[in-house]
Order: sequence, then C-alpha cells, then structure tokens
Amino acid sequence: MEHTHQRPGVAGRGEVSRRPDGRLFLSIDTWTDEEFALLAADMLPALPRPLYTVVDEADAELRRRWESAGFTTRRREWEYVLPAAPGVVPAPAGVTIGPPSDTRSLSSAEDVIRAEVEAAVGWQEMPAEILPRPAVPDVGKYVVAESAGDYVGLVRLAAVTRQPRIGLIAVRADRRRRGIGRALLGHVLNTLHHKGIPAATAEVNEANPAAVALFEGAGARRAGSNLELVLR
Repeated sequence: MEHTHQRPGVAGRGEVSRRPDGRLFLSIDTWTDEEFALLAADMLPALPRPLYTVVDEADAELRRRWESAGFTTRRREWEYVLPAAPGVVPAPAGVTIGPPSDTRSLSSAEDVIRAEVEAAVGWQEMPAEILPRPAVPDVGKYVVAESAGDYVGLVRLAAVTRQPRIGLIAVRADRRRRGIGRALLGHVLNTLHHKGIPAATAEVNEANPAAVALFEGAGARRAGSNLELVLR
C-alpha cells in the first residue's frame, strides 16, 4: 500500500506506505507547522491504527510536530558506524564462517530465525525493513555460520552508495551465547578491510542489550539515533 496526499495551497505532501512487516508508516514533508497540521488533519482521520513514523532524534522540531498530532515514542534505534578491521574472530568448534553456497538452505535458515524472533519479541522490534524480502535471496549479500551442514547464523549486507549497511545479524536460538555472532561480525569487518572499505553502518534497538554489546564490542561508535513514533 502506497498513497500520496497533497492539499491545494499547501507546499508539501504526505505519504503512507506499508512496510514488509505489515505496519503502516506515515511521512509528512512540509516547511511550516501550519502546513504540517493541515496535512495531518486531512490524512489521520482516514488512516487505521496503529500508525507509525520515524524521525531523527536530533530533529526536535519535526518530533514536536508529530507529538502535536498525537504520536508518542515507541522505541529508539541507535545508528552505529563500525570500523573495518583486519583479523579473524575464531568461531566455536564445529562452526565455519563464510559465504553461503545454497540458496534453499539460506532461505530456510532465515525463515527459522524470523519465526524465532516473531515468537520471542516480534519482528517489529528488529531494525525496520524498507525493501521486501526477495523470494530468492542474493547470496552475495550474505555471510553464514555453518554447522553440520546447517546454517545456524547469518549476516545480511545492503550495499549503499557511501558505506555498506548491516541489515541483519542473527543466530538461531539454540546456538546463541557461543560466540557465533562475534565471529560473523568479525568476518564481515575483516572482508571489508581487505576490500579497502573503511566502515559499515548498522541500526540497533536500544532495548536489545545483546545486540548493543555485540556491536560496541566490535568497536562500533554511535553516530546518531532514530525514534519510532506511534499513534494508537
């Protein structure tokens, strides 16, 4: 679902779109408080609840506009920059780290991990997905942890103009707390270093202490934060 709304005499527009996790996100782009309020008054009565938006936490003016429309803060995501670095982080015994060789096994592993996350905290607690998941994964964007023929952990990279982005890093529930996540992340940062790429970026839910510890333990520094707001 995608919809754009414009109002005569108002220099701006509002857009609503459905994310891959099923939630509706609204954006309103205007210059003034008055124009923002007019577009919000047009759009909000016709939209279902809950309704979400994302703002840069440093943009106090935009945050105030959304709060004046009834939105409240639901969660914070830290934006991290991870320096690429040489060296290999040892994987646990019986686990190998490298590129995937089988798209079917990769899809199956991601299905299992998504189901585990959904059953535990809900997929909506993961960093927001903008693009839909392809039916056949692009193996060139993944690094996996393999054990006894099964993929038990994975990292998915998204190529962007300036820096690659770590879109997902996850380990199966029965294999966590063994160092697999650290080995996966170390492999990615080592590979980027040897390609001459200085850093990668990632977003982490501040309410996920294990993920925060993983990234900060790898030398990540906070470069900013985003707030996800909700109207119920």
